Amino acid sequence: MPYKLWYWAEIQGRGEFVRLPMEAAGIAYVDIAREQGSKALIADMKARADRPPFAPPYLDTGKCVLSQVANILLWLGDRHGLAPDDAATRYWLHEVQLTVSDFVAEVHQVHHPVGVALYYEDQKAEAKRFAEEFREERMPKFLGWFERSVEGEWLAGNRWSYGDTSIFQLVEGLRYMFPRRMAAIEGEYPRLVAIRDRVAALPGIKAYLESPRRIAFNTQGIFRHYPELDAD
Repeated sequence: MPYKLWYWAEIQGRGEFVRLPMEAAGIAYVDIAREQGSKALIADMKARADRPPFAPPYLDTGKCVLSQVANILLWLGDRHGLAPDDAATRYWLHEVQLTVSDFVAEVHQVHHPVGVALYYEDQKAEAKRFAEEFREERMPKFLGWFERSVEGEWLAGNRWSYGDTSIFQLVEGLRYMFPRRMAAIEGEYPRLVAIRDRVAALPGIKAYLESPRRIAFNTQGIFRHYPELDAD
């Protein structure tokens, strides 16, 4: 039976970090809220009394329900060969993915620095200040660490892993969110850009990107483009 992925129907969001490796590996899954709507997601979350997920995405495998992106990917990596064979490298890759999650949280904070329940328009002045620090300090810090962590053509050596699809999504998201800033600095991260290009060429990813299942980035998701927050 295909896995059931639960995430908001209207955006890529954190769910995309789970979709991408499953698409690349040809793992069968159903994107439930895309078929039934986000109201179905809310109803499903409320109905779960046994070890309920805190927030989407969560993956119903038929035997258990897993939430938190890094946790889901750790499980998929073990079950479907999407991670290296040796334990030390598997847990190192998990460390990288946890750092991706930290970075994604800061990305979201750029446009919601005061409160997640407030509209962007209610915190534009604070967002502009936060975005400047993020562009100048946080982006180079995270991207530089990811760049130094690459161990071969792929993040963890000679074959792709779920970490590589996450690097792809980070580069794509940042290019959309900060096109000017990324144009100015991405040349400093050639290994990350090369991984992005290799992931895009994987047959499963290529087919996914050309399909309607790949929702375009928009100003409802995590990576949001507001021109006033971008700069060289």
